[in-house]
Formats: sequence, C-alpha cells, structure tokens
Amino acid sequence: MTNFLKTTFARFAKDEKGVTLVEYGIALILAVTLGAGALTTLANDVDAKMGEASGCLTAVGC
Repeated sequence: MTNFLKTTFARFAKDEKGVTLVEYGIALILAVTLGAGALTTLANDVDAKMGEASGCLTAVGC
C-alpha cells in the first residue's frame, strides 16, 4: 500500500498539465478582478462628471 501511494504521488509531481491549468485560472481571475475594478472606477468618474454637467444645465452662471 505504501509503495502504491509513493508511486502515485511521484506521478502527480511529474505531471505538469494541472499546473498549467491552475496558472491559467489564476491569470483569468486576476484579469477579471482588475477589469471589474477599472470599470467600477470609470463608472464612478463618469457619474460624477454627468452630475456636474446636469448641474450646469440648470444653473445660470456655470
């Protein structure tokens, strides 16, 4: 039984297919997180500018 476990773990240590998949997963999660953060920041900036523009439309001396 011990020999079977040693050979199984040794085989998993040599197999790099799973490692590549994990790397792609981490890269995808990082890209999605950064993209969502950038879009949130952009949305907040656009909202602030639109608020200023609508305030200028109703104000007399803007």
